[in-house]
Amino acid sequence: MKKLNKIIHKWSWLLLITYCIVGLIYPVVGVIALVCMLAPVGMAFFKGRMWCGNYCPRGSFNDIILSKLSRKKGIPKLFTSIWFRTIFLIILMSTFALQLIFAWGNAGAIGIVFVRMIIITTLLTIILGITFNQRTWCAFCPMGTMAHYVSKLNPVKSRIKHVTFDEAKCVNCKICTKHCPIGIDVLDHKKQGKVLHADCLKCEVCVEQCPKKALEVA
Repeated sequence: MKKLNKIIHKWSWLLLITYCIVGLIYPVVGVIALVCMLAPVGMAFFKGRMWCGNYCPRGSFNDIILSKLSRKKGIPKLFTSIWFRTIFLIILMSTFALQLIFAWGNAGAIGIVFVRMIIITTLLTIILGITFNQRTWCAFCPMGTMAHYVSKLNPVKSRIKHVTFDEAKCVNCKICTKHCPIGIDVLDHKKQGKVLHADCLKCEVCVEQCPKKALEVA
């Protein structure tokens, strides 16, 4: 399963590029974006933000393409603050809903609403990704924020898998924290024995980078 996830993550960015190009030519296909809008939230009930870290085409684009252009600075705290994320979620989704209302009854017009939103947010992703970190958009992505809220629910948190520590092997080198693409202080969760942060993408970058093999998703 891990091997399949890596293959999907490595190449799914092509779906994002294809969608934007085909969507401009045939707007009616734009509604396909609903899959990537609903999947992160639906999967969050069973896997946390795993969709964002393994299957999202834009997440793949960020890690595979945008990371090569990024300055790799820290994600600004403004973008990770709950109040900013919530306000951004409300504004973006309200604007999106209004556009759908005005376009209702015209399949092509509805499709272009989706396409336009994906293209605009992708351009914003690129600007922020180059300026700061390739995953900056993911810190306040509306779908990711909703998945974040789901992942914080106690019944969900207690049954999903998390990055866990082998404290006997961990030497507090902070390499895990340094390489977390979403900016989580992974080492700060050592005392808990697992990373319970609701934004953990389950991408396993910290697991792979740990020189002592002290981390695993379990």
